[in-house]
Amino acid sequence: MVMPDTLNGAIMLSVIDFFLSMAMISGIGVVLALFPLLNRLGKIDEEALRKGHH
Repeated sequence: MVMPDTLNGAIMLSVIDFFLSMAMISGIGVVLALFPLLNRLGKIDEEALRKGHH
């Protein structure tokens, strides 16, 4: 799909870029939101390992 080199083409490109940016930012937000969950799982595993060794 080729964008026309007109004002309408520029506006369409800006709208597409806006939505893609929102998708990328949302994806990064989801990854960052998962970090505390991963940290919690890591703590549980660590405690289980410590109990197993003692």
